[in-house]
Amino acid sequence: MALFMHFCTYVFKILTIPLQIAEVLGIYSYYRRLFPFLVYKISVSYNVKMNEKKRELFRNLSKFTSNGSLRILEIGCGSGANFEHYPTASKIICTDPNPHFKDYLQKSMAKNDHLVYEGFVVASGEDLRTIEDNSVDVVVCTLVLCSVRNTPVVLKEARRILRPGGAFFFMEHVVSDPSTWIYFFQHVIQPLWYYFGDGCEVTRATWVDLEAAGFSELHLRHIQAPLSALIKPHIVGYAVK
Repeated sequence: MALFMHFCTYVFKILTIPLQIAEVLGIYSYYRRLFPFLVYKISVSYNVKMNEKKRELFRNLSKFTSNGSLRILEIGCGSGANFEHYPTASKIICTDPNPHFKDYLQKSMAKNDHLVYEGFVVASGEDLRTIEDNSVDVVVCTLVLCSVRNTPVVLKEARRILRPGGAFFFMEHVVSDPSTWIYFFQHVIQPLWYYFGDGCEVTRATWVDLEAAGFSELHLRHIQAPLSALIKPHIVGYAVK
Protein backbone atom coordinates (compact mmCIF):
# COMPACT_ATOMS: atom_id res chain seq x y z
CA MET A 1 0.00 0.00 0.00
CA ALA A 2 2.82 2.42 0.88
CA LEU A 3 4.50 1.82 -2.48
CA PHE A 4 1.24 2.44 -4.32
CA MET A 5 0.70 5.64 -2.33
CA HIS A 6 4.15 6.93 -3.25
CA PHE A 7 3.53 6.10 -6.90
CA CYS A 8 0.23 7.99 -6.94
CA THR A 9 1.81 10.94 -5.14
CA TYR A 10 4.57 11.01 -7.76
CA VAL A 11 1.95 11.15 -10.52
CA PHE A 12 0.29 14.14 -8.86
CA LYS A 13 3.67 15.83 -8.49
CA ILE A 14 4.12 15.54 -12.25
CA LEU A 15 0.71 17.15 -12.73
CA THR A 16 1.86 20.17 -10.72
CA ILE A 17 4.84 20.93 -12.98
CA PRO A 18 2.95 23.79 -14.73
CA LEU A 19 2.15 25.24 -11.29
CA GLN A 20 5.78 24.92 -10.22
CA ILE A 21 6.86 26.79 -13.33
CA ALA A 22 4.21 29.46 -12.70
CA GLU A 23 5.58 29.92 -9.19
CA VAL A 24 9.16 30.31 -10.44
CA LEU A 25 8.04 32.83 -13.07
CA GLY A 26 6.04 34.83 -10.51
CA ILE A 27 2.70 34.13 -12.20
CA TYR A 28 1.42 32.23 -9.15
CA SER A 29 1.46 35.50 -7.18
CA TYR A 30 -1.73 36.52 -9.00
CA TYR A 31 -3.51 33.59 -7.37
CA ARG A 32 -2.51 34.96 -3.96
CA ARG A 33 -4.53 38.07 -4.81
CA LEU A 34 -7.57 35.88 -5.46
CA PHE A 35 -7.00 33.60 -2.46
CA PRO A 36 -8.44 35.99 0.18
CA PHE A 37 -11.75 36.09 -1.74
CA LEU A 38 -11.88 32.28 -1.77
CA VAL A 39 -11.06 32.08 1.94
CA TYR A 40 -13.72 34.68 2.72
CA LYS A 41 -16.36 32.54 0.97
CA ILE A 42 -15.13 29.22 2.37
CA SER A 43 -14.93 30.57 5.94
CA VAL A 44 -18.69 31.22 5.93
CA SER A 45 -19.39 27.52 5.37
CA TYR A 46 -16.62 26.43 7.76
CA ASN A 47 -17.97 28.66 10.54
CA VAL A 48 -21.46 27.24 10.18
CA LYS A 49 -20.23 23.65 10.38
CA MET A 50 -17.72 24.34 13.16
CA ASN A 51 -19.75 26.88 15.12
CA GLU A 52 -20.30 24.68 18.17
CA LYS A 53 -16.64 23.59 18.24
CA LYS A 54 -15.49 27.20 18.07
CA ARG A 55 -17.93 28.30 20.78
CA GLU A 56 -16.73 25.48 23.02
CA LEU A 57 -13.08 26.41 22.46
CA PHE A 58 -13.35 30.18 22.76
CA ARG A 59 -15.56 30.20 25.86
CA ASN A 60 -12.25 29.54 27.68
CA LEU A 61 -10.80 32.87 26.52
CA SER A 62 -12.14 34.79 29.51
CA LYS A 63 -9.94 32.69 31.84
CA PHE A 64 -6.92 34.61 30.59
CA THR A 65 -8.17 38.17 31.05
CA SER A 66 -5.67 40.44 32.79
CA ASN A 67 -5.90 44.04 34.00
CA GLY A 68 -9.63 44.07 33.37
CA SER A 69 -9.46 43.36 29.62
CA LEU A 70 -8.39 40.69 27.16
CA ARG A 71 -5.70 41.44 24.58
CA ILE A 72 -5.66 38.95 21.69
CA LEU A 73 -3.20 38.58 18.83
CA GLU A 74 -4.42 36.45 15.96
CA ILE A 75 -1.79 34.87 13.70
CA GLY A 76 -3.06 34.45 10.15
CA CYS A 77 -6.30 36.26 10.86
CA GLY A 78 -7.41 35.99 7.24
CA SER A 79 -10.85 37.51 6.85
CA GLY A 80 -11.59 37.64 10.60
CA ALA A 81 -13.68 34.47 10.81
CA ASN A 82 -13.12 34.15 14.58
CA PHE A 83 -14.14 37.66 15.64
CA GLU A 84 -17.74 36.78 16.48
CA HIS A 85 -16.52 34.40 19.19
CA TYR A 86 -14.33 36.88 21.06
CA PRO A 87 -15.55 38.47 24.32
CA THR A 88 -16.91 42.00 24.16
CA ALA A 89 -14.30 44.78 24.50
CA SER A 90 -11.40 42.45 23.70
CA LYS A 91 -8.47 44.27 22.10
CA ILE A 92 -7.44 42.60 18.84
CA ILE A 93 -4.16 42.69 16.92
CA CYS A 94 -4.48 41.07 13.49
CA THR A 95 -1.54 39.62 11.56
CA ASP A 96 -1.38 37.93 8.18
CA PRO A 97 1.37 37.58 5.55
CA ASN A 98 -1.11 38.28 2.73
CA PRO A 99 -1.93 42.03 2.55
CA HIS A 100 -4.86 41.34 0.21
CA PHE A 101 -6.95 40.13 3.16
CA LYS A 102 -7.32 43.70 4.38
CA ASP A 103 -10.57 44.52 2.54
CA TYR A 104 -12.31 41.38 3.81
CA LEU A 105 -10.87 41.92 7.28
CA GLN A 106 -12.39 45.38 7.42
CA LYS A 107 -15.80 43.92 6.58
CA SER A 108 -15.52 41.57 9.56
CA MET A 109 -14.34 44.41 11.79
CA ALA A 110 -17.38 46.51 10.86
CA LYS A 111 -19.69 43.56 11.52
CA ASN A 112 -18.10 42.78 14.90
CA ASP A 113 -18.08 46.21 16.52
CA HIS A 114 -18.11 44.68 20.00
CA LEU A 115 -14.31 44.43 19.72
CA VAL A 116 -11.51 47.03 19.83
CA TYR A 117 -9.11 46.69 16.89
CA GLU A 118 -5.53 47.79 17.46
CA GLY A 119 -4.36 47.23 13.91
CA PHE A 120 -3.46 44.91 11.04
CA VAL A 121 0.18 43.85 10.75
CA VAL A 122 1.39 42.27 7.51
CA ALA A 123 3.78 39.63 8.83
CA SER A 124 4.39 35.91 8.78
CA GLY A 125 3.88 33.87 11.93
CA GLU A 126 7.60 33.16 12.00
CA ASP A 127 8.50 36.85 12.25
CA LEU A 128 6.39 38.93 14.63
CA ARG A 129 9.24 41.23 15.67
CA THR A 130 6.93 44.28 15.79
CA ILE A 131 5.06 42.70 18.72
CA GLU A 132 6.68 43.12 22.12
CA ASP A 133 7.61 40.27 24.45
CA ASN A 134 5.02 39.28 27.10
CA SER A 135 2.51 41.76 25.64
CA VAL A 136 -0.70 39.80 24.97
CA ASP A 137 -3.02 37.58 26.99
CA VAL A 138 -3.95 35.21 24.18
CA VAL A 139 -2.61 34.19 20.79
CA VAL A 140 -5.13 32.60 18.41
CA CYS A 141 -4.17 30.44 15.45
CA THR A 142 -6.86 28.58 13.48
CA LEU A 143 -6.30 26.83 10.13
CA VAL A 144 -2.88 28.48 9.93
CA LEU A 145 -0.29 25.98 11.19
CA CYS A 146 -1.10 23.86 8.13
CA SER A 147 0.55 26.44 5.86
CA VAL A 148 3.31 28.18 7.82
CA ARG A 149 6.87 27.42 6.71
CA ASN A 150 8.21 26.54 10.16
CA THR A 151 5.70 25.49 12.83
CA PRO A 152 8.19 25.32 15.77
CA VAL A 153 9.35 28.89 15.05
CA VAL A 154 5.74 30.14 14.95
CA LEU A 155 5.05 28.50 18.30
CA LYS A 156 8.26 30.00 19.70
CA GLU A 157 7.09 33.45 18.58
CA ALA A 158 3.69 32.84 20.19
CA ARG A 159 5.33 31.95 23.50
CA ARG A 160 7.55 35.02 23.30
CA ILE A 161 4.72 37.52 22.91
CA LEU A 162 2.40 35.84 25.43
CA ARG A 163 2.50 37.16 28.97
CA PRO A 164 3.34 34.57 31.65
CA GLY A 165 0.16 32.57 32.19
CA GLY A 166 -1.25 33.57 28.80
CA ALA A 167 -2.55 30.99 26.33
CA PHE A 168 -2.18 29.88 22.73
CA PHE A 169 -5.53 28.79 21.23
CA PHE A 170 -5.60 26.54 18.16
CA MET A 171 -7.95 24.69 15.83
CA GLU A 172 -6.16 22.92 12.97
CA HIS A 173 -6.77 20.16 10.46
CA VAL A 174 -4.09 17.47 10.64
CA VAL A 175 -2.96 14.24 9.04
CA SER A 176 -5.18 11.21 9.58
CA ASP A 177 -4.21 7.90 11.17
CA PRO A 178 -1.89 5.92 8.82
CA SER A 179 -4.30 2.98 8.81
CA THR A 180 -7.05 5.01 7.08
CA TRP A 181 -7.87 5.73 3.44
CA ILE A 182 -8.01 9.41 4.37
CA TYR A 183 -4.28 9.23 5.14
CA PHE A 184 -3.69 7.67 1.72
CA PHE A 185 -5.61 10.34 -0.19
CA GLN A 186 -4.14 13.17 1.90
CA HIS A 187 -0.67 12.21 0.73
CA VAL A 188 -1.69 11.56 -2.88
CA ILE A 189 -3.56 14.85 -3.29
CA GLN A 190 -1.06 16.96 -1.31
CA PRO A 191 1.07 18.13 -4.29
CA LEU A 192 -2.00 19.76 -5.89
CA TRP A 193 -3.54 20.82 -2.58
CA TYR A 194 -0.38 22.80 -1.77
CA TYR A 195 -0.89 25.14 -4.71
CA PHE A 196 -4.65 25.55 -4.56
CA GLY A 197 -4.44 26.05 -0.78
CA ASP A 198 -1.63 28.64 -1.03
CA GLY A 199 0.89 26.47 0.79
CA CYS A 200 -1.58 24.45 2.87
CA GLU A 201 -0.55 20.90 3.80
CA VAL A 202 -2.99 18.20 4.89
CA THR A 203 -0.19 15.83 5.92
CA ARG A 204 1.08 17.61 9.04
CA ALA A 205 1.11 16.03 12.52
CA THR A 206 0.87 19.46 14.15
CA TRP A 207 0.19 18.06 17.61
CA VAL A 208 3.79 16.79 17.73
CA ASP A 209 5.11 20.36 17.42
CA LEU A 210 2.69 21.57 20.09
CA GLU A 211 3.81 18.86 22.47
CA ALA A 212 7.45 19.88 21.95
CA ALA A 213 6.89 23.65 22.13
CA GLY A 214 7.64 24.04 25.83
CA PHE A 215 4.25 25.24 27.11
CA SER A 216 3.58 24.61 30.80
CA GLU A 217 0.15 23.09 30.04
CA LEU A 218 -1.33 21.60 26.88
CA HIS A 219 -5.05 20.93 26.55
CA LEU A 220 -5.41 19.15 23.19
CA ARG A 221 -8.14 16.98 21.70
CA HIS A 222 -8.31 15.07 18.42
CA ILE A 223 -11.73 15.35 16.78
CA GLN A 224 -13.43 14.36 13.54
CA ALA A 225 -14.86 17.59 12.16
CA PRO A 226 -18.10 17.62 10.11
CA LEU A 227 -16.15 18.53 6.97
CA SER A 228 -14.89 16.93 3.76
CA ALA A 229 -12.75 13.83 4.26
CA LEU A 230 -9.31 15.34 3.63
CA ILE A 231 -9.69 17.92 6.40
CA LYS A 232 -11.94 15.94 8.73
CA PRO A 233 -9.15 15.10 11.25
CA HIS A 234 -8.68 18.12 13.52
CA ILE A 235 -6.92 19.05 16.73
CA VAL A 236 -8.41 21.70 19.00
CA GLY A 237 -7.42 23.21 22.34
CA TYR A 238 -5.10 25.64 24.05
CA ALA A 239 -1.64 25.72 25.59
CA VAL A 240 -0.60 27.84 28.58
CA LYS A 241 2.74 29.63 28.76
